[in-house]
Order: sequence, then structure tokens, then C-alpha cells
Amino acid sequence: MSTQSNKTDRPPIIDYEGSQYRTDFWEGKGREYEDATERYAIKDLLPSSGGILMEAGAGFGRLAPLYNSYQKILLVDYSLSLLQEAQQIWGKDKRIMFVAASVYDFPFVDGLIDSIVMVRVMHHLHQPSLALSELARVLKTDGAFIVEYANKRNLKAILRYWSRQQDWSPFEYQPYEFVHLNFDFHPTWMTENLLQSGFSIDKELAISNFRIEAVKRRIPASTLTQLDALLAPLNSKLKLSPSVMLRCKKMVETHNMSGFFRCSICGNTKLLENDVAILCQECGSQWRIVDGIYDFRSTM
Repeated sequence: MSTQSNKTDRPPIIDYEGSQYRTDFWEGKGREYEDATERYAIKDLLPSSGGILMEAGAGFGRLAPLYNSYQKILLVDYSLSLLQEAQQIWGKDKRIMFVAASVYDFPFVDGLIDSIVMVRVMHHLHQPSLALSELARVLKTDGAFIVEYANKRNLKAILRYWSRQQDWSPFEYQPYEFVHLNFDFHPTWMTENLLQSGFSIDKELAISNFRIEAVKRRIPASTLTQLDALLAPLNSKLKLSPSVMLRCKKMVETHNMSGFFRCSICGNTKLLENDVAILCQECGSQWRIVDGIYDFRSTM
């Protein structure tokens, strides 16, 4: 994993290119509970069907089975190698398109997408407001945005702060960078930034309340997930969990553009595609296609 910037005017981003994220972090790593509770929350929040769904930061496609009711699925990630893993798993599903791109610069026309899911990405964003404006741009008016963020004001952080085991305050609004390009967010700060970016919040779920190794070793993930669901009404008001997932609605009206891809250099929507590249007819910029994966991270 490394830090990259896809453009000189874009903030740095976390790049998982070449990493073993799937086996180093998920498979066999005791995170069945985290996986189960995120799936439960997405099922609860995501509209049951629709036209085009995009998962921003899809990685190796862990959550892809949750989108079966959508007509077209865009799995987008900055890591080409993770998308290649996703393609090996889900490539036979013709509804799925794999796109390597930055969350700060999607290669899609305005108002293209019906629903967006973004899980375990917000905590890596150096400039969340810039990413949120880009997410709002590609989402249809009244479209659904399902987003998860790391909660700064969680119970563990509060107890550690009160007992003087940590210096930083979980009650301060500004994001806290606990490791380079890893941020925790105060719920009020996140709400304000979503509103400023043109989103309203329809529903909130405080999840992963039992993210404690000793608890996870003793109680099955399915039981902990059920407890999460039972406590959701109260927890969603208190927001003391380490993770919060929201269903947001795009409030600002967007004129839906014709086409699908757009040139991130000049904004032109007339692009030509062949087996190995996409070409902008206006400015001549080109992006490669790698074994069926559209690579919009940089021009050729």
C-alpha cells in the first residue's frame, strides 16, 4: 500500500496496488463480524432495485453480491490489482463493469448513477468535501448514497480520553488523523459536510458496536450482528459505535448528461472506444483498457 496522487491538483490517496488486502485483512483474519454487520446495514439502507449502481472503493468485490437487483454495477477502485481480483470472481456477470479511477475524479457523465455505495473509504480521504462533491456530481437527483465512516466520538475513544489514556479529544469537531491518511470523523462534522455537498440524511445506523477481539472470539458473528440490529434505534441516536453508516439523498438538482464516460481533462462526453483504449475526440487524451478493466487513473 502506498500514497499516490493522480493529478497535481488532487490530494494524495491511499493506493492498495499490489497489496494482498483480501488475504491480509479479510479472509481468515477474524473479521466475520465486521463483514456481516456491514452487509446487514447495506441491505437495510440500499434501495431494493435500480438502474446503475456504483461502489466507490470496491476493492476485490467483497460486497458485490448485495447489488444483484441492479441492472448495471460499476465496481470502481484506484487499485488495478484489486479490480483484477474482483474480475476473477465476478467477471462472468455481464452487468458488472470494472473501472480504475480516483474518488476525486470519476470518469462518468453528470447524473449517471442511481445509487452509490462507499464503505471503508471515507476514513482514507484527505479532502472529504472534494470527494463528496464529485460523488454528488455523478449521482442522479434524489439518488441514494450509502456511506460508512469511522466515528471519532465512539465509546472506546471517550473512555480512553476520560481516563487520560489518549491526548486527543473525541468531542472536537475536526477530523483526527490517527495514522497517515487514516481519519476519524465527528458525527456532527460529517453531517454538516454532507449537507454542504448537497446531501440530506434519510437514515443512520451505528454499526460494529461489538468490535472487541475478546467478544468476537466468544460470540458468533451472526449473534453479534443480530444484537447490532436490535440496538440500532438507540445506538443510531447516541452514535457511540466505531462505525456509522448512512443513507443519504441527493438534494441538489442535476441535469443528466447523455453518454456514459466523460473526459476528465476537457469534460467532453464524445469518447471513442476500441479493445485497448478510450480516446477523447475533443482533446485527444487516451486511457488504456487492461483486459476489460477501464483504467482512468492517468492518461496514456
